[in-house]
Amino acid sequence: MEPLSHRTRAQESRAAVQRLYIAMRHLFIRGSYKPLGLSGDAMIEALKTLEPEIYGAINDPERVELSGLLYVFQRLPRGIEECRYVRLITREGYEDSGFSPLIPPRRKRNCYRIDAEQMFVEMTRGRSDIYDIMTHLTFMYIEAEKIRRNSEDHKDRKRREWAMLEALVEKEINGEALDEEVAYTYLSVLLGRTYQETHEAARKFAADSNANSLFHVTYWLGRLASEEQWENEDREISFSAALREKIGHHVLGEIWAANIKNFLHDNDLENRPLHIISANMHSVMNCLYAPAALKGMSNATKIEDMARELSVESNADLRKKVRKLALQNGMYELDDHSGTNIPAQIFDLCKIDPSTLSSEITWDNDYVQQEKPILFVMDYAFGEQAFETFDELFKPYENEGGRLVLPVKSIGIMGKAGILEGGKGDLMVPTAHVFEGTADNYPIDNDLNPADFAGQGLQVFAGPMITVLGTSLQNKDILHYFLKSSWKAIGLEMEGAHYQKAIQAHARIRNNIPTGVVLRYAYYASDNPLETGSTLASGSLGLDGVKPTYLISIKLLNKIVGGVKKSKDKK
Repeated sequence: MEPLSHRTRAQESRAAVQRLYIAMRHLFIRGSYKPLGLSGDAMIEALKTLEPEIYGAINDPERVELSGLLYVFQRLPRGIEECRYVRLITREGYEDSGFSPLIPPRRKRNCYRIDAEQMFVEMTRGRSDIYDIMTHLTFMYIEAEKIRRNSEDHKDRKRREWAMLEALVEKEINGEALDEEVAYTYLSVLLGRTYQETHEAARKFAADSNANSLFHVTYWLGRLASEEQWENEDREISFSAALREKIGHHVLGEIWAANIKNFLHDNDLENRPLHIISANMHSVMNCLYAPAALKGMSNATKIEDMARELSVESNADLRKKVRKLALQNGMYELDDHSGTNIPAQIFDLCKIDPSTLSSEITWDNDYVQQEKPILFVMDYAFGEQAFETFDELFKPYENEGGRLVLPVKSIGIMGKAGILEGGKGDLMVPTAHVFEGTADNYPIDNDLNPADFAGQGLQVFAGPMITVLGTSLQNKDILHYFLKSSWKAIGLEMEGAHYQKAIQAHARIRNNIPTGVVLRYAYYASDNPLETGSTLASGSLGLDGVKPTYLISIKLLNKIVGGVKKSKDKK
């Protein structure tokens, strides 16, 4: 029998998550910190103890983690590796300034390059967004230190390879041709990787429109790390006073919800049954309008095949045609001006001609015309932002008609999640959400069940799902614990518990939405963090995500427009 003092790796990892979370809250409240100072060291040590799967070889003292670096640079503003100072701000008026926003493609946020050394990054999605970027920056500085050490000999002098890299970056800036074989050889020494690994990573960086070249990134990461080590030119991360004042007070979420309620009121839609879906901004629209828009222009007969066709980058004209038809037949777009980065669509389902729909949509026209349902589709929230948006949306509001509450009939959540069994693209139907690191758990009376997706060629798993503090903080030890212990978790995501926290508060305590509101949750697997090479750092699903996305979208729609009562079969 093992001594009681023995701690498993899962316990050590969970303790590291807690230390990291506490450290980030402390630094945010304090207002600034130096990544390699005492406070930053606490974050670095906690992250290295945790050893998240997405950051791969973070604990290797020499090998730079290349897939992890590409992952974070797809989510950070271009050129941030050149900046000694990073300041996190809220919506503070820079969108109306002369600064051109830099918007990372994989995490939509406005960023502003203030000068050669300083980058401002707008945080409008709540605490989860702040912790996410702080984790990415910490990882970036860990890898920068590896590059610095690899660039120096045992007497702390710069190696010849560093001088060669400097010359290569100069040539690249001047648009001169590089001898790639020689260039990759020098670079591989500084990265501690093989020639083949370096060549492959450089190709991926070059193919990404948001990131600078791997030569450029390596040089600037190593240069700033060296300047801090030998010239006392410290790097610093700070948080604006406005961000620290507003965070947690739902300032942006309140504006977002007010815009939606005002639109419903102005268009005389506020008293009609409201069905909410949290998803993307294309799948519901395509399900309802693509068959009519593409008639005679496509050989595709199934919605999934039409969606694949619309996903091809060169088919922008087809996508415009679908959107134009939608706007003429019951769809309204609500662009986000609040700063939440959550656009929305509203569908007046009574304005849709059922004869134009695919046979995959089980439309009950008598039911639709009698009930007159309104469909509200909102883009994905991010972590704690899910609570903020739902909490504000469900609050009663005042207008000339008095105090009103939204007549919410159903809430559908379609999300991407990490799966613990199965593979990318497979489906998860949660029975509960468990909030990692807390005692909070939220059982769900889910109107969706595995039988809804049977026979579609994908594996479907049902069970509890873990709502995590951040997808970049997970490691195999914690995930194995949740999978193999009595929790029997099927996957992990970032929003479920936060949505449920708001739903239960407003349904069971505040009485702002019906206690019998129908809940429909389904996720598709964007990654499997327990499989090497299948983490989020391995890349997106691409077209492989079309099938699960549209399976869930069609099922959510059919539950709303088919006159189908709440499912009784939970098998």
